[in-house]
This record gives sequence, structure tokens and C-alpha cells, in this order.
Amino acid sequence: MKLEPAQPVQVVDPEVRAYVYSLITALGGSGSSDTGQYVLGDDALACLRDLKKWLKFYDEKANRMDVARCLAEANLVNRDLIPILKLYGNFAPYGKQMSRIALACLELLVPLTWPLEIHSQMTVNHHRHIPYLQHSQVLYKRGILGNDTTALLRKIIHIALPSMTTARSDRSSRDEGILKLMLYLFRNLAVITPAPHLATEGDEEEASKSATINAFQQQDVFALLLTMCSNMGNDFNFQDVIILEIIFHIIKGVDVKKLFMDKAQRSVAGTDDLEVVLDKESHLKREYSKTAPTRHGRFGTMIWVKRDDEKISTLSGQDMLKDDWTTMMKMDKTKRWNKPKHKKGVVDLSVNNFNISTPLTSSATEHLRTFVEEFLDSGFNPLFSNLRKAIEREADRVTEFTPRQFFYTIAWFLEAERFRRSRKQEIRQQNKNVTRDIEPDSFQLVAGVLNQETFIALSRHMQNCLDYKDWQDLNASMLCFTQILLTVQDMFHSSISEDQDIAENILNRIFYEETTHDRILAILKGYEGQGFWYLDACTEVAHVFLRLLEQYSKQNGHMQIRSRRRARRKQRKEAASNPENPEADNNSESEEEDTAVADASKTIVERAFDFQRFAAKFCTQKSVNTFLALTSYYRELNDSQLKRAHRFFYRVAFKHELSVLLFRVDIISLFYRMIKGPGGLDTTKPSFAEWEEFVRRIIRKLVKKIGERPELVTEMLFSKINATVYYLEYGHEKQTLSESQAAAELEVKPNAASTLFDRIEIVVAALCLEGKRNLIQWLVKTLECAVNERRSWELEAEARQAESGEGQTANPPSITVIPHDDACRNAMFKNGHLRLLMTLAGLERLGVEDIIDTSWIVPSSLSAETLEETQKSIEKNLENPPTEFNGLNPSDLLRRKRDVNPRKSSDERGPGDVDFGNDSEGEDDIDGILFAPNLRTRTDTLDELKKKRLKRGKQRRGQEGDDPDDAVLEARRLAREANALERQRKIKSSLYIHASDEESDEEADKEFFAREEERRKAQAKRVREALSTGRVAKSDGDDSIRPKSSSKGRKRKSAANDGQRGKRRRSNPLSDDSDGDNASDNEDDSLMAVQEASSPSESVSASASASIPRPGRTSENTTPPTSTGRDPRDEMNDDYFEINPFSFSSIENNGKAAEGNADDKDEEDEAIQKPRREPRRYCGFIIDSDSESEVGG
Repeated sequence: MKLEPAQPVQVVDPEVRAYVYSLITALGGSGSSDTGQYVLGDDALACLRDLKKWLKFYDEKANRMDVARCLAEANLVNRDLIPILKLYGNFAPYGKQMSRIALACLELLVPLTWPLEIHSQMTVNHHRHIPYLQHSQVLYKRGILGNDTTALLRKIIHIALPSMTTARSDRSSRDEGILKLMLYLFRNLAVITPAPHLATEGDEEEASKSATINAFQQQDVFALLLTMCSNMGNDFNFQDVIILEIIFHIIKGVDVKKLFMDKAQRSVAGTDDLEVVLDKESHLKREYSKTAPTRHGRFGTMIWVKRDDEKISTLSGQDMLKDDWTTMMKMDKTKRWNKPKHKKGVVDLSVNNFNISTPLTSSATEHLRTFVEEFLDSGFNPLFSNLRKAIEREADRVTEFTPRQFFYTIAWFLEAERFRRSRKQEIRQQNKNVTRDIEPDSFQLVAGVLNQETFIALSRHMQNCLDYKDWQDLNASMLCFTQILLTVQDMFHSSISEDQDIAENILNRIFYEETTHDRILAILKGYEGQGFWYLDACTEVAHVFLRLLEQYSKQNGHMQIRSRRRARRKQRKEAASNPENPEADNNSESEEEDTAVADASKTIVERAFDFQRFAAKFCTQKSVNTFLALTSYYRELNDSQLKRAHRFFYRVAFKHELSVLLFRVDIISLFYRMIKGPGGLDTTKPSFAEWEEFVRRIIRKLVKKIGERPELVTEMLFSKINATVYYLEYGHEKQTLSESQAAAELEVKPNAASTLFDRIEIVVAALCLEGKRNLIQWLVKTLECAVNERRSWELEAEARQAESGEGQTANPPSITVIPHDDACRNAMFKNGHLRLLMTLAGLERLGVEDIIDTSWIVPSSLSAETLEETQKSIEKNLENPPTEFNGLNPSDLLRRKRDVNPRKSSDERGPGDVDFGNDSEGEDDIDGILFAPNLRTRTDTLDELKKKRLKRGKQRRGQEGDDPDDAVLEARRLAREANALERQRKIKSSLYIHASDEESDEEADKEFFAREEERRKAQAKRVREALSTGRVAKSDGDDSIRPKSSSKGRKRKSAANDGQRGKRRRSNPLSDDSDGDNASDNEDDSLMAVQEASSPSESVSASASASIPRPGRTSENTTPPTSTGRDPRDEMNDDYFEINPFSFSSIENNGKAAEGNADDKDEEDEAIQKPRREPRRYCGFIIDSDSESEVGG
């Protein structure tokens, strides 16, 4: 059978092709010119407009690409449009007509170079034409960029220049359209790249990104973009989205680090990259050589392996003869497992994919670096501020890809700014003699994206992308958030104080929201095969966020965060209670909308932040799986990525002691393979040593844990849940006791009811609406029984009182409330309305703990008459309970009772609990002590002195035998307690004194210190005179020198003098009145008397007396200002103990002075003779004691 030849497929309709070709022929050509110059046809402008109509009405309306295919086959762009644009500006006779023709050419270039993408709505015709058109667009771009001599791009700018110079308010829609055409053409040229799956003609570099950047720099396209960006929002407004697309397609895939290197550094970096590739190749060869067959191993080999279960496996290949380990590996590879096939992640093949790295030539790198620096200095803030506003209000020009481009571009430029600053810092360190650059070091150049509005927009976009699973947009948002955190970190370490304050404020705003913390955690846990670049971004943002949050929480110990909690919503049953009015729900919609904001605000609470508790949330199996997926690419990861994974696993295993999460077969196998191979981590990498040490410690802990928990061998096959982790860690299951909580205490709103009867009426109505009439009836019966029992007791008490004639009777016993069944007992614990009704009825709950078995009682304070009135009130309201009160549901008139902590008693209150009394009006007197006594410490020497003196005092009192009676002792005790209470009320303990409590008067302080200085000088003068003459000089106001006292004791002063001295002791030591001066003089005289006397019981340092109360002597008629049973030395503070450790000798002797007359004193003076000695001095003052032998002098 003879086969007929196949008919050629008609790609394009012949009629369409003929008509399009006729228009192209009439447009013009170079055949009629002897010089080869392009000559326009007579109707060139009309032909261009007809071609535009064919593209618009045939291709776009019919969703076909036939006309574009015909124009590509005819090579309209390179053969006609580019030569026509060359004539623009150089051929004066055409004039205005030539401007229209050039504009018509621009209107054709834009649709012909529009990027073509593969999408789900493509037809067969699209699949037929798109590869050819993509190849043609590369030729178009090469033709436009290759005309360096004519500067075609500069001429296109010249076409739109009149529209640019027109004021924004005077621009017409035509002017705005011309500007859009120019910018769209630049966008198209930036997008078009050679397709990797299509063959290219000529040099690929002519249409690469490097060629685009060079052409944009040489033909002033970058200068145009900078001009428009710097004036964005003023002279230009609607061009922001198009400019964003141009910049996005220029910078995407460009390595920022290499961009800011000089030529020498880029050369070294290129050499290093080549070395890395060669090292990988040599590493693969080494791994292959371990199992590769020998040169002469050309014979087949087959062996059989006998396993433990008496089964035999057959293997082939000479590599199995090497060792047993290789044989087992070969046998494992031959195993087959029907692994479930999961749907592969959707790979973004569009032009908006920013994950593909793009290399640049040296010249393109220099040009792009210049543009980036100028853009950061002038156009960054205006452009992105205007874009953010457009995105927030969802302007018509904003597309679905604009947010992705917006956040990625912000991240790229923030990283560029950080590298630029670090590069400048390196240059300054290398050239220390060079003067500082004129460019400012402040971060104001990027402040337009470091404000609260940008953070809100970024958070909202991240949450939306996470909810709708838009992974590419979420990837861009994560990159932006990471770079913002790193930029703020650099600001925090800046040398400018304003930048530091701004950085601290930004970190406070970011970390204040708990929703941000939860979002980062959800992103990390939600990785499920979205791709390597998404994996890299989510792990980086989690790592940076956690690290900065840890540093910030350490610097701010009392960090607060705003947390959102789910509010308890009342379950309204209006439809059930009012079925006849179905429109009630529609009428209440407006009210619910009005109260929506108030209801939402109730869910927001502020609480203290605990970093360890938050970091523990990252230590879960899902988070471990995410970082494990990143670590599985260890051969392709750089040092920073390997370090990131290492830090996370180290935090889990050792900081939080959750190494059990890593005890899984696949995880241990990966760690072992990274270190020991085959195909392990390169030993030349800097992070290899850290990983080796980490894996060694993990395996050691695994072996130790298996010895402790043998069941871990089985659990290594599975992921760990929380219960399993706890069991493997501690050896027992976590004991969780679920305790039911009592119903919240309720109260009737104050404005809803004013009397007890009204409150009972509201609560009874609420219970009836709940269908709990049986509970009310039970309470009525309980009250009725209580009335009968209480009345019986009252009658019996009256009869007993009449017989005995007693005036007072004991209180009646309490009556226990007994529930009639378990349901009633649960209602007494869980039903808040019933508990409120019982409280209104006067019933009380026993004990502080509120549990289900807590008893309720009828207190003894309620009389039978009161109980009967309450019972009748409840019965009356139960007969006909109202369903609403002034249009409100009874439940709406109830509210949660405010928590008021009961004031603790002074016995129960610890040293840190302070009772500040009641702040209500009318209570000026505060009971109790405001502050706890100051903490004191005692030395062993002082305790020994006290014991010896107490023992000697007891012996003396036993010899005298005149102990006071019990009444006197009780009076003294009461007086001491009252005096101590008064003293402690005036004490403001150092535990509660802060810097804000100081309210000093500078003038008064100056006067006080001046007087003290004069006193010290006078005292020093008297001391010098006493030392030189051996006698005490008289001071002002003294008539005589006090007599000497014996070493054993001294007669007490008169009661009047003692009282006067007590007054001086209780007076303010900082007082500036005359009494204070006299007291100071008296103390000075007393101090001088110490030199000649052996018992300086009244001597106290002058400087010490100004700062602490001086201990005084007591008699039978006076009471010391100390608490009961307290030693007088406790009234001194600890500082004074260290300054004057001998002062307690005089205090003890004062308290033990024997009673006698002056004659006895004289006899004691003559009986005891001591040699004269030099007094002891300390800090310029004389200190001495009458018990030298006891202290060890």
C-alpha cells in the first residue's frame, strides 16, 4: 500500500499572513536607497497603526498569536522598526510626523516584547507559537541593545521626554500612556533572557542580564529611573509599580556580597569558587575509587550471602569482595520499597522566580553597584513609601506579583546597604589616615521601610501567605523580615545614639506581639517539601529571630509581650427563647458589629515574657524535621547554613536537654554519614570540627540512654511525641491531674439593682431561663429547714435565759447545707448563678480551698427571721419570674466579680509582703506596720558578750533579791510593745526604698552639713586639748565636769534628766533646732569624760550619733524603744557594728547598773585602781570599753 505524503500543517491562516505581509511591505524598506538607508513608505504611519490593530483585535481578542508569529517570521523589529527609530532625531524634514511614527513604533515594540509565560489557560495554538516567539524576543532584545552607536534606548527616552517635563497636574492621559510605554519596554528588556531549553543564535552574552545592565548605564536608563524614583509621590505617582518591576528583574539572582567587592576580591572569590567545584569533583572521585572495579576486573562475579534466618541472598559485582560492610551496603541497595509517591512541589517557572542565581560580568557589576549606591542615597525611601501606600489601598495598578517583588526588593537593598556599610568600615580600617567620607553613616537612607506601617503590612502579608499557602510570596516575606532584623541589629550596634534608640524601639515593637512569635514558629513547623529555597529562608528567619530575641530578653529582664487569648463568649439563646420573632437576629447584627471591637479587646492581655519557655516551643519533632531536611543538603550548604543547623541541634540537645528528639534512626544515620562517610562532609570546611564534636557527644548520649532505657531501641524507629519524650527522659509517664475549677464568682451589676430583693429577683430569673427551677426549689426547702431549726434553738435559748437569768447567750450553731443528690452537689460547684443566689441568701462556704466537696453552711449570725424573709423572697420570685428587665436578659445584668485579694495579717505576712492598708476614703489610720524591720546580722563575739553579761546580771539580781512583781513586768512589756510599734511605724525599710523616694532639700542639706562640719572641728579641738593636758575642757552650756564613774557601774541619773535624755534620743538626729545643738554638746562632754573614766557607757561617736539613734539607759519608770525581748544592740544598724564593735559593752553595763547612793559610788571609786593607759582611737575618735579583759584587750 502506497502511503500518501503528509500535508504541511498550516501554522497561520494564509489570509492573515498575506494581509500582515502586505502591511509590512508598504511600511518601507532599504531597497530603493543607494546608500542602504531605510526609506519610509508613503503611508508608514497608517501601516504601523494597522499592525497595532491586528495585534490588538486579532491576537488579544481571539486569544491567538498568529499575527505575532507572522511579524516574527518577517523579522519586523530588526528589519523595520529599529531602522525607523534610528531615523528619529536625525532626519529633520519629517518633523512632527516623525515623532508620531517613532511613537507608533514604540507602541508596536511593547506588545512584541511582552514576556511570554506558560500557564494553565494555554491552548494548542499557544504551545505551537510560544517557543518560536520566545526565540524571536531574544533576537529583538539583541537588536535593540546591540545598537550602541545609535543609542536606541536614549532615543526612546527622548520620545517620552516631553511628557516627563510636563507638570503632574497638567499631564493628560496620553502623557501618562507614553510614560507607561517607555517603562514597559524597559521592563520587557529586563525580563527577556535566553531560554535554557531553546537553541540560541550567536553570542548569548549579547542578550544576557550583564548586557542589559551595561546598556541601561550607558544609555541613561538608570539615570532616568533614579530621577523618577527620587521624585516619586511628587512629580510621579502611577509609575511606581512599573519601576519596581524593572528594578526587581535587574537585581534578582545577583549576589550582593560579590557586588561590593573590588576587582581583586572578585578575582579571589572566583578562584575560590573554582577551587570549591574542583574539590567537590575530587571528593566524588575519591569516594568512587573506594568501591570502583579494578582495571583488570572485567569478569562477572556472583556470590551468595547466608543470613541469620537461614535465607540466602544472591549478589553480583566485584566490589562486594572488598569487605563485609560493602557487601551489606550492596544488599541494602538491592532492596525494594514501594515508597508512597507524594505530589511534587510546584516549581515556579515564571519570570518572578528570584531563586535562580545569575552571574554578572565585571563591567556589569561595576555599573550595577553604582546604580545601587545612588538609588539607596536618593530614591529608596520615596519609591518604597509610595509603593507601600499603593499596596495597602489596593490600587488598580497593583498586580498579584507586586507584593512579592516589593518585599524581595526591600530585602535585597537592605542586604546591599549592610554590605556597603561593612565595606566602608573595612576601607576606613585599612586607610586610617584618610579623612572620613562625606556620606552619612546614619540609617536614615533606609528608614522608609523601618517604620511601624511597613511592619504591619509585612506581618499581615506573611499571615495571609501562610493561611493561603502561597509559598513564593511567603518566601519573599521571610527574606524581608530576616534582613530587617539584621539591619536593626546593625543599628543597635551603631555609634550614633539616635540609631541605637530607634533600633531598640523597633525591636520592642517587633517582639512585643506574641502573634509574631507564633507565626515564626508555625512557619518553621509547617515545612512540607516546599523546596530548598523556602527551606533555607524559613530556617534562617527562625535562627535570626530566636538569636536576636534571646539577646534582647537578656538586656530587658522585665520584658512584656502582648498576648491574645480566646475570650469566653456568652451563649445566647434568643432564637430558642423568642421563636416568634425571627427578625431579632437581623436587628441585633448592627449591635454585634458595634461591640465587636470591645469584645476583641477583651482577648488581649499583657504578660511577662520567658525566653526559655518560648525557646522550648522550637524544640519539637516538626522543627527538628525541618532542620534535618536542611542538613540533608550538607554537600551543597555553605558555612553559614551548616552553622545554622549545628546551632539549632545543639540548642535542642544540650541547652534544653531534649536529645531524645534526635534519637531516631534516620537522624543518627545522617549524622554518622556526615562525619564517617561515604559521601561525608568535607573535612576542609571550617565547620567540620564542630559537627564532629557534636556527633560524638550525641552518639555518646545515645549509648548511655539506651543503657538506662532499653525501650529506646524500639522508639528510635519513630518520631517522638511529648509523652514519649518525657518517659524516655525521666523513666516514668508524666502525672497529670485534671482538677475541675469552680464556677467564676458572679455579682449583680450595681446599676441593675439597689436592694437585696431586686438582686434575688434577677438571679432567680436567670436560673429559671436556664431551666434550673429544681435547684431553686431545693434552696427554698433548705432555707425552710434552717428557719425551723434556728427558731427552735432561739426559743430554747430564750427559755434557758429566763430560767437562769443570764444576760448573754451563746451564738447558735451553724447549719450545714446538704445537697439532695450528686447533680445538686455539682451545681453548687459549677453553676455560678446558684452560687450567687446562695451567697445572696446569706450562706457561706467553709474553708479557703474551693473544691467540689467544700461544704456550705448557714452562719450563726443569721436569725430565723432573716432566713424566713429570704425564703419568702425567693418563693415569690419563683412563682412568676420575669424573662427580661428593661429589654435585657437577666444574664446580661450579671458580671464576673472582681478579684480582691484579702489582706493578710501581720503574722501571715512575710518580709516581702507589705500591707499598704485600704485606699478607700475615710481611712486615714493604717493598722499594722508599713515595712518589715531591717535585716540584721550578729557576730559571734557579741553573742558571747551578751551571754556573759546576762549570766552576771542574773547572779547580781539573785544576790539582791528585789525582783519586780508580775504587774510591773506586764506594764513594762506593754510599754515596750507600744514603743516598738511606734518606732517601727516610722521606719522605712531599705527593702522598699528606691531612688524615686528621695525628696531632699538642697538648701537644708547644705545648712546641715555646714553645722556638722563646725561640730567636728570643735570636737577635734577638744580632743587635742584633752590629749595634751589630760583634762577635759568645758564646753558651752556646762557648769562643771561630770564626775568619774567606776568600772563596775554608775549611778543612774535622776528621772528628769533621764526623761530629757530620752527625748533627745527620740528627736530627729537631723534637726537643726537648739535642742539638737545642746544634745550634741552634751554628747561631746560625755565623750571627753571617757578619757578619765574607765566606764564610757555614754560615749558614742559624734559622727555615728548623727546617723543612728543613740541607745539609752532605762529605769523602772522608763521603757526602752525596743521590741519585747530584743537586745538593745539590735537597734544599731550593721554599719555601726563594724565601725564601733565595743559600743555594746557600755550598753550592757547601762542596763545592769546597780541601784545605790553617791556614797556607795565613792567607795567603789576608791576600791578599784587602774593604771593609766592611752585611749583607743578609730577614725579620729576615741573608742573604749569597760570590759577589756572580756573582749580580749
